[in-house]
Amino acid sequence: MSNPAPRRVALIADTGFYVGPPIARLLAARGHDLVVGNPAEGLVDELVALGAEVEVVPDTRDLSDPTVSQRLVQAALTRFGRIDSATAFSGRVVTGRFLDSTLDDLRSVERGCLEAPYHFLRAVVPAMVQQEDGQVLVLTSAAGAKPTPNAPLYSAARAGATMLVKNVAAEVARHGVQVNAVGTNFMDFPEFRRAAGADDPQVRAAIEAAVPLRRLGTVEECAAFCMPFIDGSSRFTTGQFVAYAGGWV
Repeated sequence: MSNPAPRRVALIADTGFYVGPPIARLLAARGHDLVVGNPAEGLVDELVALGAEVEVVPDTRDLSDPTVSQRLVQAALTRFGRIDSATAFSGRVVTGRFLDSTLDDLRSVERGCLEAPYHFLRAVVPAMVQQEDGQVLVLTSAAGAKPTPNAPLYSAARAGATMLVKNVAAEVARHGVQVNAVGTNFMDFPEFRRAAGADDPQVRAAIEAAVPLRRLGTVEECAAFCMPFIDGSSRFTTGQFVAYAGGWV
């Protein structure tokens, strides 16, 4: 009688908000053990009930601190000995006209939107190269795919992060490591609503009118969209950017 295949190990840098909790739930339901940063209250109990072994890493919100991703990777390797997939999102939405911007604005958006994914990739990719296998997904932004009114610095930094993903993917593909990006926009979660003023019903209606699908996206459906990039079910695509923005890109 053959031994069952070992459970995959998935690392999720932040499971305290945005798509982190639903991604964790889906991966647990699909037979993954998990390394989770900043889990939302009650989430670990949910994941254990779904059959996952869970390693918790606290204080992982600021991925622009290089020690954060290093701690996540070390926790995964110490507990499970490998990392089969790794997911991260980062960045603060900074709005305003370019002509009104400052160097401090640029540095802030660069730190959150470019340095953070750099440190994450720099930490997780070597471990996957060594094991000759792995999937990495970085959530960037659809704003990086085209000029974005009232968010030029944010759009530029997100474009840089997406190109970083593509370059890393090209470098490590021969090692069996996939690296892809999903770029979101018009998502129904507090940070987007704050930046866009979408908690005002009239503003929200105007924003939704600009989205071809005429609504905001949910974090649950975004998590489902991300699954083929991290759950091991689709292993023949890398270096790709896919927008998740209701048809805006």
